[in-house]
Amino acid sequence: MRTPSPRRPGLGKKAVVVALALVAAAAGGYFVVRALTKPDPTPPVVDPNDARPRSSVPVPSLPFTDVTAAAGITFTHQTGATGVKLLPETMGGGVAVLDYDGDAKPDLLFINSGFFPGETAKSLAPTLALYRNKGDGTFEDTTAAAGLTAPLYGMGVAVGDYDNDGRPDVFVSCVGKHHLFRNVDGKKFEDVTDAAKVGGPGEMPAGSRDEFLKWLPAIPFGSSATFLDYDNDGRLDLFVGHYVTWSPKIDLAISSTHEGLSRAFNRPQQFEGAQATLFRNVDGKKFEDVSAAAGVQVTLAEGTGEDARKRSVGKTLGVVLCDPDEDGFPDLMVANDSVRNFFFSNRAGPDGTRVFKEIGEAQGAAYADEGRARAGMGVDTGDFAYKRPAVVVTNFATEPVTFLEITNPKKPLFADSALTVGLAAPSRAALKFGTVFFDADNDGRLDLLVCNGHIEPEIAKIQKSQQHEQPAQLYWNTGSSACYYEPVTAAHAGEDLFKPMVGRGCAYLDYDGDGDQDVVLVANGGTARLLRNDAPPKGTHWVRLDLRGNGTTGNRSAIGATVEVEAGGQTMRRTVAGARGYLSQSEFVVQFGLGKAVKADKVTVKWPGQTAGQVWADLAADKVHVLTQK
Repeated sequence: MRTPSPRRPGLGKKAVVVALALVAAAAGGYFVVRALTKPDPTPPVVDPNDARPRSSVPVPSLPFTDVTAAAGITFTHQTGATGVKLLPETMGGGVAVLDYDGDAKPDLLFINSGFFPGETAKSLAPTLALYRNKGDGTFEDTTAAAGLTAPLYGMGVAVGDYDNDGRPDVFVSCVGKHHLFRNVDGKKFEDVTDAAKVGGPGEMPAGSRDEFLKWLPAIPFGSSATFLDYDNDGRLDLFVGHYVTWSPKIDLAISSTHEGLSRAFNRPQQFEGAQATLFRNVDGKKFEDVSAAAGVQVTLAEGTGEDARKRSVGKTLGVVLCDPDEDGFPDLMVANDSVRNFFFSNRAGPDGTRVFKEIGEAQGAAYADEGRARAGMGVDTGDFAYKRPAVVVTNFATEPVTFLEITNPKKPLFADSALTVGLAAPSRAALKFGTVFFDADNDGRLDLLVCNGHIEPEIAKIQKSQQHEQPAQLYWNTGSSACYYEPVTAAHAGEDLFKPMVGRGCAYLDYDGDGDQDVVLVANGGTARLLRNDAPPKGTHWVRLDLRGNGTTGNRSAIGATVEVEAGGQTMRRTVAGARGYLSQSEFVVQFGLGKAVKADKVTVKWPGQTAGQVWADLAADKVHVLTQK
């Protein structure tokens, strides 16, 4: 994102140095920021969905219907904004799909942000919002009954069964202390953050509003997180991204003012980076911080010699598990804002442990085709054609999405193919956050959803081509190598999907059990939306696979498993990832559109850490099949 950010674990006295430097540079910084926020000199851009499909590849009808109110979902995200314009106010929030009560119906957990210290007396502090799927097309709010009413300033969410008891647990990254909630018998959650040792390097300070605004030491600024079993010991570990080194005083020391307008939200370039955290699951109960030893801390030396200051590089907003080299050990792709993206390659360490090596620059994953850093927000991965995997990274306004096709899995090597697959021009205009690959019409090909919204409420006053609220975008996978993705317009999908919003997180799920994937969109400071998928034509079939790891050699959530389905003469492949997109988690159940095929002829599952696949044959279409690891 083209705005600044907060956080870096553990700053202490160094924060004083950082803040004093920022204060000293405030006068000069004002003119820099003022220049950066003048009207965009680029030519005016058009509505991001005003793109005509090619006549040679006509887009089918792909209708989506807004059923938010009918489904009983009333969640509204709270930013805690009071006019000061602190960076966290514009970054949330996320959403998770999970079956917390084990009834085979996907539930929804919305991540709220909230008020900063000193503001809670004005109203009740916002909390997470858990909606239980009743199975009749509606949801009920079970937040209080499930024990999730603790106030926090939430950002991202990751779901995974870290204790292998068969129930999905929930991790919430925060501005301040992170939280881990253990699922107890599918009825309620207990906060086990302290016992599990995953709270992070600090928490939100207490005190009055004035005291908070003067607070200098860095406050952790969590972003996207994901569970993964990086060492394949059968227990889920946890990767937590952090955005920037941030505190209220550091933020307010930077003078960021639109020309002739009020204070603007600061940009990430104006903040120091932050370090991600990797927590290794020790025994299913507690974790240990192995960030440094496992290689997920990335720094650059400023100066020479032993006394050179090491600067944190990352400004993480998105993370997704992937395994492009197909060695059975999960790698990580990290979307960074205004600095290079990271590709963490999972390798054997010198002492037999597993470690990550950041090799994004060497392998072509760090930048888009122009070779410079973009504002990376969300990230997802999938095969856009058979055995043609790619990683998509959403970027800032006037920057197209980055579409990193994996051209050589053995190395692996990445190349930005956004232009050749048809995404460069239609994706350029919008400010893009959430994104997911999913099969909207059950034709077996992965389509692409992008959730959009600007970070600056007054952006239209200085950039006529931009709006704070922006429509989502849907790209249909044509299956044609001439141009794989065509923009879907309201003429094909209806108006509901494209109603403008300040979009952030998004996810997919089959909430009504009709065999197609619906979507949920989250707005920053606005209401969430549930959109029912009415797209697959009559006579189109599907199969849904609910993978269950054995809990010993493989994690119960099956995160990291790869599934290949052969049906009707085509072969498709999917990976069970943890979190996807931006601050969010989609459903674990793996769906394959079968088109006209009435069965899946062959299903092969490679469980995490295994090179040989477990095979099932002749699985009937239009059913959910539970596949259990031997």
